[in-house]
Amino acid sequence: MIVLMAGQPGSPDDWINSGRLVDMMNTFAAAHRGLAPVVVVVDPLGKQFANTLCVDSKLGNVQSYLAADVPAWIRSHLQVATDRTSWIVSGISFGGTCSLQLGVNAPDVYGVVNDISGQDAPTLGSTKKTVDTAFGGDPAAFAAVNPLDVMARKRFPDTKAAFIAGSDDKTYGPQQRKVYEAAVKAGMRAEWVELPGGHSWQVWRPGLERQLPWLSRETGLIR
Repeated sequence: MIVLMAGQPGSPDDWINSGRLVDMMNTFAAAHRGLAPVVVVVDPLGKQFANTLCVDSKLGNVQSYLAADVPAWIRSHLQVATDRTSWIVSGISFGGTCSLQLGVNAPDVYGVVNDISGQDAPTLGSTKKTVDTAFGGDPAAFAAVNPLDVMARKRFPDTKAAFIAGSDDKTYGPQQRKVYEAAVKAGMRAEWVELPGGHSWQVWRPGLERQLPWLSRETGLIR
């Protein structure tokens, strides 16, 4: 089971169109006796140019939506395994950052993270603006959900994670490396993947496609 997100600005259609998701999953299924993960592409933004930070805040209850509402809908409408070890959360850029946020803030729901070109923190441009706008000026409220802060105080030995970055992504590549190293220190079974390209679909599509065998083995779908 993969819960998948686009970037910001963006919408779920990005994965269908630019990511050619249907072809990707059909190709994988054809090579694995009809088996492929169930994929649900969700919208954590509401509007294409919105930035909800993927948290419960003044900007919306987005973590609750992704950690409670979406899983409840999936379990009631789709035939999927329900154990956390079978649930993957993935996304690109903003969606990658959001994936890690859910992995550390809702580890009882998502046991596997596939973070593609994510940032080292949810942000509205600066830490001060982020804290002031979304958390009422309370740095402790931000630290309570910020992945680097969470991983500094908690361990996640039962979480598997992959961190994917483009070799030419000079902005988000170093940030992605930083969170990968923090994840390792926090006890995650983490792997680092560098692909040719920058902050674009040249990296994002293969960032999921290349990972599908690993994700499917880690969740027990294939051997």
